[in-house]
Amino acid sequence: MNKEYTSLGLMSGTSGDGVDASIILSDGNTKFEVIKDKYFEYDNDMYCNIHSLKEKIQNTKDLEKLNKELKELERNITLFHAKIFKELNKKNNIEIIGFHGQTILHSPQNKISKQIGDGQLLSQLAKKDIVYDFRQNDIENGGEGAPLTPIFHEMITVQKKIDLPLCILNIGGISNVSIIKKKKPGSVSLISRDIGPGNCLIDSWIRKNSEKKFDLDGLLAERGNKNEIILEQAIDLFSNRPNQNSFSLDVNDFDVSFARGLSLEDGASTLTDFTAKLIGEGLEQLFLEKNVMISKILICGGGRKNQFLIKKIKENLSHNIIIQSIDNYGINGDFVESQAFAFLAVRSIKQLPISYPETTGCSSPTTGGKIIYFR
Repeated sequence: MNKEYTSLGLMSGTSGDGVDASIILSDGNTKFEVIKDKYFEYDNDMYCNIHSLKEKIQNTKDLEKLNKELKELERNITLFHAKIFKELNKKNNIEIIGFHGQTILHSPQNKISKQIGDGQLLSQLAKKDIVYDFRQNDIENGGEGAPLTPIFHEMITVQKKIDLPLCILNIGGISNVSIIKKKKPGSVSLISRDIGPGNCLIDSWIRKNSEKKFDLDGLLAERGNKNEIILEQAIDLFSNRPNQNSFSLDVNDFDVSFARGLSLEDGASTLTDFTAKLIGEGLEQLFLEKNVMISKILICGGGRKNQFLIKKIKENLSHNIIIQSIDNYGINGDFVESQAFAFLAVRSIKQLPISYPETTGCSSPTTGGKIIYFR
């Protein structure tokens, strides 16, 4: 049970710009050591293909209609991941690979979460055991397939001896939150949710209205002026959306069209305010709903670098809550998710649960991804 594995986590997030890769040594429980973190950027063709297909796919029928294009993209993405493995394995004896793949459609109400990435092909190329398709087993057990990182967040707090209760906010394409609180001596309690957009709306706006991929440090938004009328209408629409008690969200749950007609800077400003308001109010609502007093929030993910967004989130939180970067605790905030999927791969190999009723809505603690054992 205490066997340790050298595990490679490969994470391609909703930004679709590349792959975060992390090699860890872990027993899948409390022992955890980072060996290497490295980012591998997609070329422009791959980046454009990912976003072009994602924008075309809104439902399962679209998956069927675009099956040929998806298969081609899946093969190219898998070959890219295989090259990453080949480079990183030269100096590290990697034993297992946690292969997240690229999310194309996440629709838990329809019992589907589609990540493209050919686990069988990657196993053949890498000649290693592969854990992939992490979300489907949770969905089949009544969960929403996301978020899956809370059990790793819990392990971080134990290893770094961070005082509880604590909130970890990951701002990727979607924002998700883990609340880790004391339950009784020697154990902890986990609560997790997706609470709103992260970078997805801002990035989409910048891609569609400029030659840039994102708003560096929020400088465009800071130069712009938010449109109060558009902002309030968008917030009202979100507040009255169906499935308000959902544990997870998808980038398809959000649309930048409400900012249509605004200048690049004003659109960025309005979307940043919208994102920050949903995150801040979502956090406050969750703290109240779960009756937990949070004094500190640690932020990870690419969105933590958008200082204007962080400033706006603070404006929507109680003044006594401290927001810090997770980097302050010796954790690289760019690689928390890739480390997490390396960790989840170990737990999957050991048949340990990776999701829980209070993190994804599953009926009982549920084990993780599909495993391909290389023989």
